[in-house]
Amino acid sequence: MSKKYRFETLAIHEGFGDFTFNPVMPPIYVSTTYKQPEPGVFVGRYDYGRTANPTRDLLEKTLTALENGKFGLAFSSGCSAITTLLHLFGSGDRIILGHDLYAGTYRLFRSVFLKFNLEYKLVKFSNPENLAKEITDNTKMVFFETPTNPLLDIIDIEAVAQICKNRGVLVCVDNTFATPYLQNPLDLGADLVVHSSTKYLGGHSDVIGGAIITNDQEIFTKLQFLQNAIGAVPSPFDCFLLLRSLKTLSIRMERHSENARKIADFLVSHPKVKQVRYPGLPSHPGHSIAKKQMRDFGGMMSFEIDANLDQIKHFLAHLKLFFIAESLGGVESLIEVPALMTHAYLSPEERAAVGITDGLVRLSVGIESYLDLIEDLQNSLDKIS
Repeated sequence: MSKKYRFETLAIHEGFGDFTFNPVMPPIYVSTTYKQPEPGVFVGRYDYGRTANPTRDLLEKTLTALENGKFGLAFSSGCSAITTLLHLFGSGDRIILGHDLYAGTYRLFRSVFLKFNLEYKLVKFSNPENLAKEITDNTKMVFFETPTNPLLDIIDIEAVAQICKNRGVLVCVDNTFATPYLQNPLDLGADLVVHSSTKYLGGHSDVIGGAIITNDQEIFTKLQFLQNAIGAVPSPFDCFLLLRSLKTLSIRMERHSENARKIADFLVSHPKVKQVRYPGLPSHPGHSIAKKQMRDFGGMMSFEIDANLDQIKHFLAHLKLFFIAESLGGVESLIEVPALMTHAYLSPEERAAVGITDGLVRLSVGIESYLDLIEDLQNSLDKIS
């Protein structure tokens, strides 16, 4: 689009093109290959479906616009996006990771790329000074989430970007929890943004995908080659579903955030809840930074119940509206216990080092009536003896 429209308008109109019959929704291009007018002569980039697809192009164009970026790529999952990103680096390169990280991302470093001699270091840099001390000559990238998963820590993107820029280190922010509606890391100095578009971007728990967005032409060219070479691309139908979902991202995120604020206030006052981790609470250590770099505080939170694992299971068993499930960001509310689910593969010692206790519970607050959700939590908390 020639004019720079606001987010809500871009989400609806950016993913559109000139098509025969002028459909309001773009068609799904399922062809795996394209007719060549002459050998080796293509129409645009379209020679093979893995290399390029018109439906995927529209998705990438839309995601790029929403993140205020210049270049974007779509992938078959968030993990495949990060896997492709890590192929930018080689043996002996060092990557600094935020200490509180999605377990699947950490697994890639610990169990997959370590065998290729790609070094990594977990660092708690909610205080950016901790990061500055860890940057070495072979450090190539800093990778972190904000808010983090599952502890909802907040990292000052601008401060981290300034430290890394002075040292020639790339900054990559996983923006899955916040989404581009609430936070734009590229505007704050990040070099790369990654998403698990399975989550809020999809928003309906029915499609898996990932994305990388950047403003750097050289990085994009390398990643575009890797996207084609590795081949972890989304199907045309998955791209269509994501384009559909992006149209309602803004109103969904507003409702997620509104509901989460109400539930956080309820949990703070409950006698069986020891601690609530939600950036929208003034008591949250990162509240002022979140307020500076986010437009709202999102639908994710975690809280610690004064209970053992057996009591936690008892609490979960009585919930009616919160589904016990991994993943997040859908219109329905989900609940999970990291020690038993998303982070169960970590040893108790490793979980303790990060700050994940047995009583920690993570909520993905949906868009149902917050009154019904609070009542559901209240009833189940009352069952804990």
